[in-house]
Amino acid sequence: MQFETIIFSIEDGVARLTLNRPDRLNSFTVQMHKEVAAALTEVETNQAARVLVLTGAGRGFCAGQDLNDRAVAPGAEPVDLGHSVETYYGPLIKRLSNLRMPVICAVNGVAAGAGANIAVACDIVIAAKSAKFIESFANIGLIPDSGGTWHLAKHVGQARALGMALTGDPIPAETAAAWGLIWKCVDDDKLAEEVNALAAKFGQGPTRGLAATKAAIRAAWLKPLDAELDIERDLMRELGRSHDYLEGVSAFMEKRKPKFTGA
Repeated sequence: MQFETIIFSIEDGVARLTLNRPDRLNSFTVQMHKEVAAALTEVETNQAARVLVLTGAGRGFCAGQDLNDRAVAPGAEPVDLGHSVETYYGPLIKRLSNLRMPVICAVNGVAAGAGANIAVACDIVIAAKSAKFIESFANIGLIPDSGGTWHLAKHVGQARALGMALTGDPIPAETAAAWGLIWKCVDDDKLAEEVNALAAKFGQGPTRGLAATKAAIRAAWLKPLDAELDIERDLMRELGRSHDYLEGVSAFMEKRKPKFTGA
């Protein structure tokens, strides 16, 4: 598939997906949704991909939905936003959450609306200090979609989630990190270095174990302790038979760097 709104590549175990509509702050159109979906299919099916890095081109990460792509004029027929969520945004969030590898989001600038919630749906979010997270939905009479009503409360608690959602105030990256909304905030000129180092580590890491860790921690949000202990038991049983576990132990015993294959 020829991409016009994203840049996509897989190299050295690292899949990179860059939203590439910088003139519109990488806001989503139907075409971008379809291209991102096609890229994720490649990530899901290509065994060479062992980590996904998601970022934006230009001065922003993503401004959410491009309102010009579904323009609403006074007196016009109502737009079915539920269809948009069900067809595009919901499936995107599910795929990022369920991807069998770590997903790193590099927030290089403003992340607003659905853009903010797509970012925080990723496994590890690293943001430049100049970045801001804005739940802008209240400004146009909507709710935080793209998993926002769920992820915000899980990450920062009800009080801060309501504050973000109801006011639409921009949250600086440093505050987002202090609140636990994201993993880390770094100087703007260090963002690429930080993300690339982590991506390289995951790209050569024990992929099955990392994916199982991700799945177990995400499942813990929904399950009681007894059920989570059962999940941990089953995953450890499976992973204990994996090549990467045997290699990791051997490398530790032999005091050398492990050579993980993701198998």
